[in-house]
Amino acid sequence: MIEFQEALAFVLGNSNEYGEVSIPLHKANGRVLAENVFADRDFPPFNRATKDGIALNYHGISKGISKFKIQAIAPAGTPQLTLNDNTSCIEVMTGAVLPKNSDTVVMYEHITIQDGFAALTKPIIKGQNIHSKGTDEQEGALILKKGLRIAAAEIGILASVGKSTILVKKNPKVCLVSTGNELVNVDETPKPHQIRKSNSYTLEAGLLDKGISPDTIHIADDKIDTMNALTTIMSENDVVLLSGGVSKGKYDYLPEVFLELGITKIFHKVKQRPGKPFWFGKHQATQTTIFGFPGNPGSTFANFYVYFLPWLNKSLGLQNHEINVILEEEFENTTDLTRFIRAKAILKSSKIVANLIHSNGSGDLTSLTKSNGFIKLAPNRAYKIGQEVVFIPTKRIV
Repeated sequence: MIEFQEALAFVLGNSNEYGEVSIPLHKANGRVLAENVFADRDFPPFNRATKDGIALNYHGISKGISKFKIQAIAPAGTPQLTLNDNTSCIEVMTGAVLPKNSDTVVMYEHITIQDGFAALTKPIIKGQNIHSKGTDEQEGALILKKGLRIAAAEIGILASVGKSTILVKKNPKVCLVSTGNELVNVDETPKPHQIRKSNSYTLEAGLLDKGISPDTIHIADDKIDTMNALTTIMSENDVVLLSGGVSKGKYDYLPEVFLELGITKIFHKVKQRPGKPFWFGKHQATQTTIFGFPGNPGSTFANFYVYFLPWLNKSLGLQNHEINVILEEEFENTTDLTRFIRAKAILKSSKIVANLIHSNGSGDLTSLTKSNGFIKLAPNRAYKIGQEVVFIPTKRIV
């Protein structure tokens, strides 16, 4: 059995790169950008009106003119018009090209219109309500740097520069494997000695959140079936995430099967709670990485966030950022294990504070919904109110 920090170092030391792939823009959300993206034109590409109203030349106002003849209307999406003189104005819509010879936009709320004339009703500042050409970014500027995870804002920028296809880091192909005779499908009514599958759905949701759509399979507690299934799975996948079958039970065949299939064991069992029986290794022939998580829901859930996501981030070239939170209650870890305690972190008075969520052990699935992460606590250590600790988020902190 090894210490947690040693286990994490082994996992991160066995990260892999899976290359790059071009994908359609509409499939890029959540993926990791693998190319630098430059502005193909100025942002914005023209001086644009930011309000519905009138465009005029401020020189007329400085000469004491407060009533302007409406010359024309400029909707968004039409070519640039030209203002005739300082006594005239052009009605402009939000997003329209600012007319030539104009330098100020007055919103409709600050004018009155009657008999073809627009009269000012509020003081005006020269240059107001105009988004000037190139003030966001200039043509050729680096606007998205490779290595970032693409989200909604980045999708909008990629569309704006005409990137209908985009180069991204290739995600590993992942298979989720649930094990155990006690598990039945979600749509079945379990017998008194059975439970419905949940771990595979939990892991699948976590992977989908990172843009990975995994295959899923269930294997009964049979050694031959397990060997045959894993042989096929490893030949088709880069990563296998298993839940169950790695503890000390007489039907926990996985460690024995891994050995017989030639999978190199990097470690088995970590001084931590939950998730102590965690098995990690690699099949050298197929280069498949194996994460064998304990079957208890809390153990599987914790190890996914503590180990797999940092491994995935490193494989994709992303940084792993630890969050520090402030404890609002005391806790003493009297064991020689690294503890991952369910907690609820919130933003309070400009600081992130956390309270512990008490559970009935690693089999308690419902208490996970009350938390948004795990607090990491060192072995044999007491923690006081106000002390900073590492927090591993599983949900957004609000």
